[in-house]
Amino acid sequence: MTKVDVGGEIRTVQRRRMRLPVPLAWIVIVPFAAWAVIRLAGLERGMLMFQLISGTPYVAAGSLFALLVAAASRSRAAMSAALATCALMAIIVLPRALPSAPTATGPTLRILTANLFYGQGDARTVVDLVRRLRADILNVQELTPEAVQALDAAGLGARLPYRHLEDAAGSSGSGIYSRHPLTRLPDFAPAGGHNMPRAALTLPGGRTVEVVDVHTLAPVHHNIAGWLADFSALPSVASSSATIRILAGDFNATLDHAALRAVIGRGYVDAADATGNGLRTTWPADQRHPPLITIDHVLFDERASAVRTSTHDVPGSDHRALFTELRLP
Repeated sequence: MTKVDVGGEIRTVQRRRMRLPVPLAWIVIVPFAAWAVIRLAGLERGMLMFQLISGTPYVAAGSLFALLVAAASRSRAAMSAALATCALMAIIVLPRALPSAPTATGPTLRILTANLFYGQGDARTVVDLVRRLRADILNVQELTPEAVQALDAAGLGARLPYRHLEDAAGSSGSGIYSRHPLTRLPDFAPAGGHNMPRAALTLPGGRTVEVVDVHTLAPVHHNIAGWLADFSALPSVASSSATIRILAGDFNATLDHAALRAVIGRGYVDAADATGNGLRTTWPADQRHPPLITIDHVLFDERASAVRTSTHDVPGSDHRALFTELRLP
């Protein structure tokens, strides 16, 4: 047989990878990086930023898009900045989804807090939650005189017979209901804000727990100064005594607000954060879409532990109720 030498050259066609302009990458990255710095340093100022900072978990998710854009630009500087931004956002947000192990071994205390939206929240649902969750304490915000009557008619008094109420028309009323005897304590809320009752509960064995029903003003328009004053007035943990202090209610703030983090820094722990449920949203709960942000909280003395938390719909209210089971030291 005769060999035939076939000449020629084989060429492979190389596909061009899309490359985004580097300036475009920086335009995308810089807002996310600036947000991370503002959040970490607590630099939010003014009504608009006080409201927008609540969206930090959504911005954290969006920072991944900035990373993709940086990668498409093939700029090392842009990719480094985007990676650092994503890392900062993860440090800010992800711990809320990671539970910590309870360490306290004392008695259990179950707390339910619910904003009734001008008293329109369904009283039967609230009482049913108290029954099913075996709540020892119920903190209620926006408690009107009509709502007090509705809760009594639904049988709340049979389950939580002790009370310290400061009900009022509109959104200013609040109240503490308890399974255990309680003693009213002097209020601390600044003038012009919502009522924030404070009481000492006497548990079996004589142990004392102090509970504050929190309802700060909302950070809108002329309320900004009052909102900040409410946080400044919230008491610190009573670390020098055996009394365990609990703050529960509608804080009108998320964990991304510096004002709330300052309160937590006085010796408290956020219950939902401690149980890995810190990203569960509570407001607004009366829309077609799920709630968007988390402004209802239970803060407890760091000497105690959070065992579990859960959120529950209350028809007629724009807030989800928040339940927390604590273990006292």
